[in-house]
Amino acid sequence: MSEKDRPSDDLTREMAALRRELQILNAHRFIRVHNSFPRMLAFNLARGLAAGLGTVLGATVLLSVMIWALSQIEFLPIIGDWAAQITAQVRDLQN
Repeated sequence: MSEKDRPSDDLTREMAALRRELQILNAHRFIRVHNSFPRMLAFNLARGLAAGLGTVLGATVLLSVMIWALSQIEFLPIIGDWAAQITAQVRDLQN
């Protein structure tokens, strides 16, 4: 049997390549963060805070734009009056 045909040599080369890939993967920042429980906890806390803040700010901007747009509608009496009441209540809460 020649050197090229030996399955154990192929397996040895594949295992060496797999070890190199695992070393590269373990050196990756994402893996290092998740190998430590305190770092993983801090990372997930920061991610949750950012998501919560983004949700609140996005909802605030969206609602304020919607309320402003509804307050500009004066030609529909029901919606215009309702939007004007909401706008007045928001202004009262700000003062």
